[in-house]
Amino acid sequence: MTRSLGERGLFITFEGGEGSGKTTQIERAASFLRGHGREVVTTREPGGSPGADAIRRIILSGRAREFGPDVEPVLFSAARADHIQQFIRPAIEEGRDVLCDRFHDSTRVYQGLGEDAEREFLSRLERATLQGLYPDLTFVLDLPAALGLQRAAARRGADEADRFESEGVELHEARRQAFLRIARSEPERCEVIDAARSVDEVAASIEAALRERIGLGEIGR
Repeated sequence: MTRSLGERGLFITFEGGEGSGKTTQIERAASFLRGHGREVVTTREPGGSPGADAIRRIILSGRAREFGPDVEPVLFSAARADHIQQFIRPAIEEGRDVLCDRFHDSTRVYQGLGEDAEREFLSRLERATLQGLYPDLTFVLDLPAALGLQRAAARRGADEADRFESEGVELHEARRQAFLRIARSEPERCEVIDAARSVDEVAASIEAALRERIGLGEIGR
């Protein structure tokens, strides 16, 4: 599937808990799409632009928590707004597909498990930040939280756990269920992938979904 001149690129996000393999699967999906003649760039959140990367370091250090529950989502939104303006929107408008490791669903899940008033605040913040730029397709890489934390620890090795990896398995499992609720509420956008399988099996499921959802045929056809 080749791109027509002036065609808008796709915005595809990858969501899931710690250790779900998003980084690996983004690279596999990018290679798959490039094999079909598409221009692809990859990025991540928080981060993805110089301003957003600076905010990322503050968030992952955990220093924002001492300022109250509303500060962290505001920092995420500031990073996201810069990421959209400096990287995501220009790439899409230039006809490139953007594959992003986490986006607004992670903020809904990681900062949105509190009271209803907090969720309403997050909803208003989301609309103001995104300005209508929502993903065309979201892959939710799903696996039990305990397994994900084991994988994250193995990947991390001797390095210290970050702000999120250090939290308890019960909270991570609650976040897993929150991702699944989002997927059930927006099936036209979200595709749940069983991430407890091997890397190759997960990649095959993502490739099959890409073929179906964006009309890709076999390579060379």
